[in-house]
Amino acid sequence: MAVPSPAPDRTADRMQGRPRGSSSSQLVPPYENPEAKLRYQVYSRLQSTSVAIGESFPIPEIVAVGGQSDGKSSLLEAFLGFRFNVREVEMGTRRPLIVQMYHDPTAHEPRCRLQDEDGEEYGPAIIPETAVADAIMQRTQDHLQKLGGATVSSKPVVMKVEYAYCPNLTIIDTPGFILKAKNGEADRTPEDILSMVKAQAQPAHRLILFLQQSSVEWASSLWLNVVQEVDPTFQRTVFVASKFDNRLKEFAERWEVDKYLAATGYLPPKVRPFFVALPKDRSIQSSAEWRRQMSEVDASIFHHLKDNVKGGYDEERFGSRIGFNNLKRFLEEELARRYREAAPNTLAVLQDRVESASKELIKAEGELRAAVDVAAMRAAAMRFAHGVASTVDVLLAGSTDPDPAVHGLTTEEERVASRLPLWPGTPGPVVPPNAGLKLFGGAAFERCLHEFQEAAHALQFPATVATDRVANLLLAYKGRSSFMASNRAAEDIARHMAREVLGPLLDTASARLTFVLRRVFEIAADQSAAQGNSRQTLRPYVAFHASLRSAHQSFLTKLEESTRAMLRQTLESATSEFAVNMLASIPDVYPEEQSEYSHGEEEEGEANGGVSGAGGEGGQPTSHGSHMAARLPHSSASALGLGPGRHIDNSPSKRAPKASRYLAEARNNTAIQNGESYEEVIRRAEKLFKRIRFSVAQQSAPTTLKSAFLDPLKTRLGLEVALEIFARTDADFMAMFTAAAALAALQTKRDNMHKRAESLVRLKNEFQELSRVL
Repeated sequence: MAVPSPAPDRTADRMQGRPRGSSSSQLVPPYENPEAKLRYQVYSRLQSTSVAIGESFPIPEIVAVGGQSDGKSSLLEAFLGFRFNVREVEMGTRRPLIVQMYHDPTAHEPRCRLQDEDGEEYGPAIIPETAVADAIMQRTQDHLQKLGGATVSSKPVVMKVEYAYCPNLTIIDTPGFILKAKNGEADRTPEDILSMVKAQAQPAHRLILFLQQSSVEWASSLWLNVVQEVDPTFQRTVFVASKFDNRLKEFAERWEVDKYLAATGYLPPKVRPFFVALPKDRSIQSSAEWRRQMSEVDASIFHHLKDNVKGGYDEERFGSRIGFNNLKRFLEEELARRYREAAPNTLAVLQDRVESASKELIKAEGELRAAVDVAAMRAAAMRFAHGVASTVDVLLAGSTDPDPAVHGLTTEEERVASRLPLWPGTPGPVVPPNAGLKLFGGAAFERCLHEFQEAAHALQFPATVATDRVANLLLAYKGRSSFMASNRAAEDIARHMAREVLGPLLDTASARLTFVLRRVFEIAADQSAAQGNSRQTLRPYVAFHASLRSAHQSFLTKLEESTRAMLRQTLESATSEFAVNMLASIPDVYPEEQSEYSHGEEEEGEANGGVSGAGGEGGQPTSHGSHMAARLPHSSASALGLGPGRHIDNSPSKRAPKASRYLAEARNNTAIQNGESYEEVIRRAEKLFKRIRFSVAQQSAPTTLKSAFLDPLKTRLGLEVALEIFARTDADFMAMFTAAAALAALQTKRDNMHKRAESLVRLKNEFQELSRVL
């Protein structure tokens, strides 16, 4: 029993132009029936409309690519059936040209019309047809000038041609590849052309018509790799060897011509090129003479292969791929077939686009109505302001959404951007932990607090205090009561010095943290403008955004003023007579002195160097000059005159026994009489200063700064801004939204959306009618 042979792959035959058992005279033109003509017209309208409204549809198209001298322009004239001197002006070198050819038996003269650059309508017919190239060149130059002198543009020129001698065919002619820019052009022109042509050939629904001169071997092709980048397997590429007549003289025997036509060893086995030659006489002006010579060139090629090559050539394999007429017929049939297959998918895409355009039109009309509606504008502005306040909370709580590389700052960048001086009283730059990281929001706030603490620890008690200042205090206290005079003098000096050096430091901390919070608002405003629901409605209104910014800045300014006042009050409390007396009554083993002194004293030993956030080696304190740090329990005990075994309560809430203090004061008075009062007072004042410094920097000031800044931002920011922005009359409020340009932009947007929706609805209806007819 015979096994039936498998059916041949007609798709591969069509793509590679294999013969299909009929002579060219017996083949029926693909657009002779009314259904095919209607289908082509509807697709052509869809293509031109998509260019006008900026849409992209996956409709079948043919895009021609090749080098500048590979014959693309001449091939385009051959399809059109008339000459328009395209080569002389090189009209196709800078913009794609979509040529929509309509076979109209009544058009004995070609009717060429260019589509408006920003519309769907076509201009008047260009007469004579030889002026077409100049019109295209002028339009290209005007368009490139509008783009600021660009070298190329991907926006195509659309030309509709109705003629009795052209096929129903649409071809996108692209700029020819070049190796070097012409004189007067930018050096990047070849790269710009290459990039643009690749983008035109990239879509999978486009058939690539790749031309190369027959005198160039496929293995030596300059541009074959470009085509392979966009179509790796050449499944949608039609190869055309142009100027085939230049190669005929090289063939003497059949095996030579068959080997060349098969492209053996150069192209994949399934790739079977076309071979085309066109008239070389550029002086031809008559369209009829042009078409007659094209037929003669085709006939002469077949005659040469049959009569001048020994053994002829393999007509069965290569006959349908030689000559311009065979290429034209193949492209017509292939495009018609793709139109039929793409119709259902195209109709589905159109329906989706119509629904999307209708929604966008409704939205645009709503935005236009809202632009003059006070209630709608208030609602949109409130949503936006609330979004900014919510984003501020999120950023202060910690967020990774904004890119730190874009919105974050290092410590040095933050200081420079704030335009504030270095921390007052510090011997050099302060380098807190994480100083080199780009931080924002809550992280930057915490780092700035640490930087303040590092700066406070770097503050030093003055190396010398005027003797007359100490004498004034001692003599005054001694005159009233010699008992405890040195202690009271040391306390006064410590209080005065703490206020003098810590006050400016607290002011700087307040200013730096205010800058950090101002940046938080800037980031929040940017985030809301990019992601908020009301961003499109409010984006054009500069006055509103300026008022919102002003309201936030005013709130932060008031917050800074109140914070400074609270910090001054905190410093007054920390240096009050009662607080200092408590600090002075605590024995020398003060809980913080081990770590605090080891940190501070070691920094004091650095000679005008930078202040680091790291502690001293081993955590041990050092001495500097006359500065002394008490560390050992027995020191305090001996200072107070207490013997071994006596209990000393070191807690801040307890004071040393009054008798002990009296005993110590009595010994101090004895020291005063012995001339040791000055050094003793300075030593005690320095110790008290460090305790005050620690109390303020580590305890009271950070708490005050957090409560004074962060709590109001969370609880009062939204309300304060709302009162500033929205507690206005309607007239005052709408004064922020009276930008004439913004209203005009909304009207233009609505009109464009209306035009787009109408065009898409019309195209959808035409495709629905087409599906019913077919």
